[in-house]
Amino acid sequence: MFGKKPSLAEAQARMVEKQLAARYITDPRVLQVMAELPRHAFVAEELWGQAYKDTPLPIGYGQTISQPYMVAFMTQALQLSADGQATVLEIGTGSGYQAAILSRMAAKVYSIERIPELAEQARQNLDALGIDNVEIKVADGGYGWPEHAPYDGIVVTAAAPEVPAPLPAQLAEGAMLVIPTGPRRQQELLRLQRRGDRIIEERLAPVAFVPLIGEHGWEEDEY
Repeated sequence: MFGKKPSLAEAQARMVEKQLAARYITDPRVLQVMAELPRHAFVAEELWGQAYKDTPLPIGYGQTISQPYMVAFMTQALQLSADGQATVLEIGTGSGYQAAILSRMAAKVYSIERIPELAEQARQNLDALGIDNVEIKVADGGYGWPEHAPYDGIVVTAAAPEVPAPLPAQLAEGAMLVIPTGPRRQQELLRLQRRGDRIIEERLAPVAFVPLIGEHGWEEDEY
């Protein structure tokens, strides 16, 4: 009378097929890693049944894990080199899912989280999966992490009113910065590329992200 409830593995496979491959996620590396890394490992157990739906999910402290399509879209937009030797900066670690995806496509991922409890949660999640090429620090992400620059890609998973000035300066030649910017409730996803002394800007899609809080973002009581 009722069909069998799909297993998490089946739900994950369907996510990749229906939400990603069917919606112009074409990078085989992105599709493969999102088929292999368990999104449910980055949310509370009571949310596992929703882990492979195309929706953000709460991770505590007023933050969310991005919808699978947006994680795939932003990762693909970085256009990381196929040799796996890239060094990537992520702003907004959250529970660690985006960092985990990047860890399988890059040699090193540096990730910044402003909420200490989330940074610790992400570290535990990554450790549980044996991911050891992600370094996390608690700081204001709008400043980036200049000690390890230049980066072969920078991804920002929180929205700023405008692009924080320190971030494009930390891009390597030809590298991409993907970031949502704009008003509080609706933003534009931008991709910026360094070409010599110029920064080329491209608008990718309308989006809605949690706020980037800090010196180059929003004040907490503004949001």
